[in-house]
Amino acid sequence: MIVLEFKLMGVPRQYAALDEVIRTTQFIRNKCVRQWMDGRGVKPYGLNRSCAVLAKEYAFARKLNSQARQTAAERAGAAITRFYQLCREHKPGKNGYPRFQKDCRSVEYKQTGWKLDQGRRAITFTDGIGAGRFTLKGTRDLLAYALEAIKRARVLRGADGYYARFAVDAERRHEVASSG
Repeated sequence: MIVLEFKLMGVPRQYAALDEVIRTTQFIRNKCVRQWMDGRGVKPYGLNRSCAVLAKEYAFARKLNSQARQTAAERAGAAITRFYQLCREHKPGKNGYPRFQKDCRSVEYKQTGWKLDQGRRAITFTDGIGAGRFTLKGTRDLLAYALEAIKRARVLRGADGYYARFAVDAERRHEVASSG
Protein backbone atom coordinates (compact mmCIF):
# COMPACT_ATOMS: atom_id res chain seq x y z
CA MET A 1 0.00 0.00 0.00
CA ILE A 2 1.12 3.49 -0.85
CA VAL A 3 -0.42 6.51 0.86
CA LEU A 4 -0.66 9.72 -1.15
CA GLU A 5 -1.56 12.99 0.55
CA PHE A 6 -3.20 16.05 -0.99
CA LYS A 7 -4.38 19.33 0.48
CA LEU A 8 -8.10 20.02 0.05
CA MET A 9 -8.84 23.46 -1.37
CA GLY A 10 -12.36 24.71 -0.77
CA VAL A 11 -14.44 27.47 0.82
CA PRO A 12 -15.27 27.94 4.53
CA ARG A 13 -18.78 26.47 4.10
CA GLN A 14 -17.22 23.23 2.83
CA TYR A 15 -14.74 23.13 5.69
CA ALA A 16 -17.62 23.51 8.15
CA ALA A 17 -19.31 20.52 6.48
CA LEU A 18 -16.09 18.49 6.89
CA ASP A 19 -16.04 19.44 10.57
CA GLU A 20 -19.58 18.10 10.86
CA VAL A 21 -18.51 14.82 9.21
CA ILE A 22 -15.60 14.46 11.64
CA ARG A 23 -17.82 15.22 14.66
CA THR A 24 -20.35 12.62 13.48
CA THR A 25 -17.57 10.03 13.17
CA GLN A 26 -16.42 10.85 16.71
CA PHE A 27 -20.00 10.51 17.98
CA ILE A 28 -20.43 7.08 16.40
CA ARG A 29 -17.13 5.80 17.77
CA ASN A 30 -17.95 7.05 21.26
CA LYS A 31 -21.43 5.49 21.11
CA CYS A 32 -19.86 2.15 20.14
CA VAL A 33 -17.41 2.31 23.06
CA ARG A 34 -20.30 3.18 25.40
CA GLN A 35 -22.32 0.23 24.08
CA TRP A 36 -19.36 -2.07 24.76
CA MET A 37 -18.97 -0.66 28.30
CA ASP A 38 -22.67 -1.09 29.11
CA GLY A 39 -23.14 -4.55 27.64
CA ARG A 40 -20.19 -6.80 28.36
CA GLY A 41 -21.31 -9.43 25.84
CA VAL A 42 -20.83 -7.11 22.87
CA LYS A 43 -18.20 -8.32 20.42
CA PRO A 44 -15.95 -5.79 18.69
CA TYR A 45 -17.18 -6.76 15.23
CA GLY A 46 -20.78 -6.76 16.41
CA LEU A 47 -20.53 -3.00 16.70
CA ASN A 48 -20.98 -2.67 12.93
CA ARG A 49 -24.61 -3.66 13.35
CA SER A 50 -25.13 -0.83 15.81
CA CYS A 51 -24.23 1.69 13.08
CA ALA A 52 -27.54 1.02 11.35
CA VAL A 53 -29.37 1.46 14.65
CA LEU A 54 -27.60 4.78 15.25
CA ALA A 55 -28.49 5.91 11.74
CA LYS A 56 -32.17 5.22 12.44
CA GLU A 57 -32.02 6.99 15.82
CA TYR A 58 -30.13 10.14 14.83
CA ALA A 59 -30.82 12.10 11.65
CA PHE A 60 -27.32 13.62 11.50
CA ALA A 61 -25.76 10.12 11.67
CA ARG A 62 -27.99 9.02 8.79
CA LYS A 63 -26.44 11.72 6.57
CA LEU A 64 -22.97 10.19 6.90
CA ASN A 65 -21.99 7.50 4.42
CA SER A 66 -22.66 3.97 5.71
CA GLN A 67 -19.11 2.78 5.13
CA ALA A 68 -17.72 5.79 7.00
CA ARG A 69 -20.00 4.87 9.91
CA GLN A 70 -18.72 1.29 9.78
CA THR A 71 -15.12 2.50 9.76
CA ALA A 72 -15.79 4.50 12.94
CA ALA A 73 -17.22 1.36 14.56
CA GLU A 74 -14.20 -0.65 13.36
CA ARG A 75 -11.90 1.87 15.07
CA ALA A 76 -13.77 1.33 18.33
CA GLY A 77 -13.58 -2.43 17.78
CA ALA A 78 -9.83 -2.20 17.21
CA ALA A 79 -9.39 -0.34 20.50
CA ILE A 80 -11.39 -3.02 22.31
CA THR A 81 -9.43 -5.84 20.68
CA ARG A 82 -6.15 -4.15 21.56
CA PHE A 83 -7.31 -3.83 25.19
CA TYR A 84 -8.10 -7.55 25.43
CA GLN A 85 -4.80 -8.49 23.78
CA LEU A 86 -2.78 -6.41 26.26
CA CYS A 87 -4.70 -7.97 29.15
CA ARG A 88 -3.91 -11.48 27.91
CA GLU A 89 -0.22 -10.65 27.64
CA HIS A 90 -0.16 -9.38 31.27
CA LYS A 91 1.87 -6.32 30.43
CA PRO A 92 2.55 -4.08 33.43
CA GLY A 93 1.24 -0.54 33.51
CA LYS A 94 -1.78 0.83 31.74
CA ASN A 95 -3.53 -1.73 29.60
CA GLY A 96 -5.10 0.81 27.30
CA TYR A 97 -8.73 0.68 28.37
CA PRO A 98 -10.76 2.11 25.47
CA ARG A 99 -11.49 5.77 26.09
CA PHE A 100 -13.87 8.22 24.56
CA GLN A 101 -12.42 10.42 21.85
CA LYS A 102 -12.33 14.09 22.73
CA ASP A 103 -10.59 15.40 19.66
CA CYS A 104 -11.18 13.33 16.54
CA ARG A 105 -9.38 14.69 13.50
CA SER A 106 -10.21 12.30 10.68
CA VAL A 107 -12.88 10.36 8.87
CA GLU A 108 -12.20 7.42 6.57
CA TYR A 109 -14.22 6.46 3.51
CA LYS A 110 -13.82 3.04 1.96
CA GLN A 111 -15.01 2.61 -1.63
CA THR A 112 -18.12 4.80 -1.50
CA GLY A 113 -18.89 8.29 -0.28
CA TRP A 114 -16.30 10.00 -2.48
CA LYS A 115 -15.58 10.30 -6.18
CA LEU A 116 -12.60 11.58 -8.15
CA ASP A 117 -13.09 13.58 -11.33
CA GLN A 118 -11.71 12.50 -14.72
CA GLY A 119 -8.41 14.34 -14.37
CA ARG A 120 -8.11 13.22 -10.74
CA ARG A 121 -7.49 16.78 -9.65
CA ALA A 122 -10.69 17.11 -7.59
CA ILE A 123 -12.65 14.98 -5.13
CA THR A 124 -16.38 15.14 -4.52
CA PHE A 125 -17.91 13.85 -1.29
CA THR A 126 -21.28 12.30 -2.07
CA ASP A 127 -22.69 11.64 1.40
CA GLY A 128 -25.63 13.60 2.78
CA ILE A 129 -23.59 16.15 4.74
CA GLY A 130 -22.99 18.19 1.58
CA ALA A 131 -19.28 18.97 1.68
CA GLY A 132 -19.18 19.05 -2.11
CA ARG A 133 -16.23 19.29 -4.49
CA PHE A 134 -12.67 20.06 -3.38
CA THR A 135 -9.62 20.71 -5.52
CA LEU A 136 -6.63 18.49 -4.70
CA LYS A 137 -3.30 20.24 -4.31
CA GLY A 138 -0.20 18.08 -4.18
CA THR A 139 2.96 16.99 -5.90
CA ARG A 140 1.95 13.44 -6.81
CA ASP A 141 -0.21 12.42 -9.73
CA LEU A 142 -3.19 10.10 -9.15
CA LEU A 143 -3.46 9.44 -12.90
CA ALA A 144 -0.58 6.99 -12.56
CA TYR A 145 -2.88 4.62 -10.63
CA ALA A 146 -6.08 2.92 -11.72
CA LEU A 147 -9.30 3.94 -9.97
CA GLU A 148 -9.73 0.35 -8.76
CA ALA A 149 -6.33 0.54 -7.07
CA ILE A 150 -7.42 3.43 -4.81
CA LYS A 151 -8.90 1.57 -1.86
CA ARG A 152 -9.62 4.22 0.79
CA ALA A 153 -9.78 7.97 1.23
CA ARG A 154 -9.19 9.55 4.63
CA VAL A 155 -9.91 13.20 5.36
CA LEU A 156 -7.73 14.75 8.07
CA ARG A 157 -8.01 18.09 9.81
CA GLY A 158 -4.55 19.52 10.33
CA ALA A 159 -3.32 22.74 11.89
CA ASP A 160 -3.05 24.42 8.50
CA GLY A 161 -6.08 22.97 6.69
CA TYR A 162 -7.69 19.77 5.54
CA TYR A 163 -5.93 16.92 3.77
CA ALA A 164 -7.04 13.86 1.84
CA ARG A 165 -4.96 10.69 2.07
CA PHE A 166 -5.51 7.98 -0.49
CA ALA A 167 -4.48 4.38 0.19
CA VAL A 168 -3.38 2.95 -3.15
CA ASP A 169 -2.86 -0.77 -3.67
CA ALA A 170 0.54 -0.68 -5.36
CA GLU A 171 4.08 -1.73 -4.68
CA ARG A 172 7.16 0.40 -4.91
CA ARG A 173 10.09 -1.23 -6.60
CA HIS A 174 13.44 0.41 -6.19
CA GLU A 175 16.24 -1.39 -7.90
CA VAL A 176 19.56 -0.39 -6.51
CA ALA A 177 22.55 -0.95 -8.72
CA SER A 178 25.60 -2.30 -7.01
CA SER A 179 28.37 0.24 -6.79
CA GLY A 180 31.01 -2.45 -6.58
